[in-house]
Amino acid sequence: MKILDKYLIKQFIQTVIFGLFAFTLLFVVINAMENLDDFIDQNVPTLKVIHFYLVFSPEIIKLMTPVAVLFAALFTAGKAASNSELTAMRSSGMSIFRFMLPFLIATFVVSLFSVYFGGYLVPMANKTKTQIEQLYLKKGFNYSESNIYFQDSRTRIISIGFFNSSTNTASRVSIQTFNNNDLTQMISRIDAPKLSYDSLSNIWIASNGVERFFSNANQQVKYFDTLKINYLNFRPEELAKKQIKPEEMNLAELNELIKTQERTGNDPTSTLIEYHSRIAFAFTSLIIVLFGLPISANRRKGGLAVQVGISILATFIYLVFMKVSQAFGKNGALEPLLTAWFANLFFLAAAIISIIKLRY
Repeated sequence: MKILDKYLIKQFIQTVIFGLFAFTLLFVVINAMENLDDFIDQNVPTLKVIHFYLVFSPEIIKLMTPVAVLFAALFTAGKAASNSELTAMRSSGMSIFRFMLPFLIATFVVSLFSVYFGGYLVPMANKTKTQIEQLYLKKGFNYSESNIYFQDSRTRIISIGFFNSSTNTASRVSIQTFNNNDLTQMISRIDAPKLSYDSLSNIWIASNGVERFFSNANQQVKYFDTLKINYLNFRPEELAKKQIKPEEMNLAELNELIKTQERTGNDPTSTLIEYHSRIAFAFTSLIIVLFGLPISANRRKGGLAVQVGISILATFIYLVFMKVSQAFGKNGALEPLLTAWFANLFFLAAAIISIIKLRY
């Protein structure tokens, strides 16, 4: 690596770090002002407030990374152009492609780290943030093991009023089974005040309940003291996971959820989009730099301010474009993988065209 490459990368990385710090601090201050009354009203300890914003910061860092990377690229390239450093580089025979190379290498490394950061660290921080909000700010309180409702298979729906994870016991349970050929027709239903898990035989046992069988207009009722149910597909440890929000799941948990949804006959489209979007968003920085850097490096009428404004506008258009494509994907108009990467592919094509049209 040449001295010039090290110089550009050093300037670029330093500016990225400064940009992330500045943007994150700005958002934290704004959020703190909004929640100040809540913290005071709920008598939240100072250390817990600090803890809240420590786990709040990763989500902001993830969202602001593309903007910080763009600012760093524009600032570094603009500074080189203003100081006639770029002119000297071009006079020595350096092409725009060679000038962009250290920026792209550094941004590619940032993008790879962003996959891990956004896929694992951010969800972990979001879990802690949600717990603090529920416990201290009384916001969005939803006990993860109460009012559980999910589809166990293509023809079976489970409803649980409360689940005690320490005893592996569910209360107020309803198991509804539907006709495989007509999913609007219920063929049986089990209602029980208690459903416990036998870890030795790996089956669920319902107690003091009633089982109903439906055939056309007829109904057969059977009361039972205990009923062994060996066809249920879920285990106790899976119940709490079913209530976790997607933004609180890491990539491995999302992948597991997708497999579960496919196995039980649920539509995994939304989860697939979330999974692929995590990875696609991590590479937004690379696409944005590839799109915006040539504009900044090739100084035109209007100066650097106009170029920065155009590039920032392009960034927000990019983000809006990504959200719109996700909306189409969730409605089934696009495949999940294409939905997640559509904005990246579109702006990558625009960036390549922009680079080809440059004249030196």
